[in-house]
Amino acid sequence: MADLIVKAAVKEALQDKNVSSDFYSALDEEVEELLDDAARRAEQNDRKTVQPRDL
Repeated sequence: MADLIVKAAVKEALQDKNVSSDFYSALDEEVEELLDDAARRAEQNDRKTVQPRDL
């Protein structure tokens, strides 16, 4: 899957914190897993639309 995380947005959200370079790939993996789980829940409920409740 493509990179889901925008590094500039992460840096902005964390403001004055330093961010290690490997943090982004770990965060990207977490987001990918979250999206996969949400898509699975939508599918289990016979929906093609992923909704906030699927998170």
